[in-house]
Amino acid sequence: MKQLVTGFLGALAVCIALVMPAQADVRKDTLALKENHPKTYVVVKGDTLWDISGMFLQSPWKWPQLWGYNQQIDNPHLIYPGDVLTLKWVDGQPRLVLNDGILRLSPKAKVTSLKDAIPAIPLKDIISFLADNIVMDSDELTASPYIVGGTANRIVAGAGDRVYARGSLVGDYSRQNIYRPAKEYIDPVTQEHLGYELFKIGDAVVDSKKGDIITLDLRKTREEVSALDRVYPSPKEAIQSVFYPSAPESVINGRILSVLRGVRQAGQYDVVSINQGAREGLKPGHVLTIFRAGEMLKDPVTKELITLPSEKSGLMMVFKAYEKVSYALILKATDVVSIGDEVHTPE
Repeated sequence: MKQLVTGFLGALAVCIALVMPAQADVRKDTLALKENHPKTYVVVKGDTLWDISGMFLQSPWKWPQLWGYNQQIDNPHLIYPGDVLTLKWVDGQPRLVLNDGILRLSPKAKVTSLKDAIPAIPLKDIISFLADNIVMDSDELTASPYIVGGTANRIVAGAGDRVYARGSLVGDYSRQNIYRPAKEYIDPVTQEHLGYELFKIGDAVVDSKKGDIITLDLRKTREEVSALDRVYPSPKEAIQSVFYPSAPESVINGRILSVLRGVRQAGQYDVVSINQGAREGLKPGHVLTIFRAGEMLKDPVTKELITLPSEKSGLMMVFKAYEKVSYALILKATDVVSIGDEVHTPE
């Protein structure tokens, strides 16, 4: 009998040992809510899923758990101004409930234009960068055709003018874009060449090709086209307009390379470039924490220069990832964001 009891207790101890880690994991995975989060919220025009999630969560990039997101379904969260959201608990986890019913991912009728649906992030702040800015490596830039001049020996040209380029077109496309190289990206840590940033200055149509000379008619221009501007087709992939913020799977340790509006400092909803890209595992939608670089000061005792620790200053979301460079939108800024600031995988 004593052996039977001892065996039973031993088996029970093993079961407890196996169960305890799982329980700990459940607690660890529970979403952390803000102390002052609302119990209900009425959606208004101008809201985004990010804004709404930020009202409830300490870590708004974990919004898929709050909304019960299913990655196998595209655009699952069609909510509109006037919808009432209520915070409830489902299976031990907080969930946002729509119009007093759980936010189901099954089809339902709603007589409202899709364009009125609340977006995940403020698209108006990045829409121009999605189509008008590209990054090329040195080989791509060298291989792309370049403008040599216009008719009547014109040095510059605009919409309605004819220009000539030299080189081989990338693909057999009748419609081409005219890009102007803006800057070279150099990694501030390793000094590696990361690519060239180019911005779009016009649209053109190929009239004819003779040898390596390409005749182009300019359709629309935002700046005058001049010699050495590059000819390149629009990106083949569709422009992504739906973004669902989430933390990257890989460990990211990068730096801000530039602020795309041409200044050195940025704030909320500004666009920046960083020295991390697809090769580091970044994809559109990935969220990164921004850390303001620690200042240098002189120790009053030893007189040596010391660097203060970096301080968290905001959050950004990648919306365009090239091989070595990415563009990101600053979603939250608690301090001025500057070139050289660090970006890391959020905790």
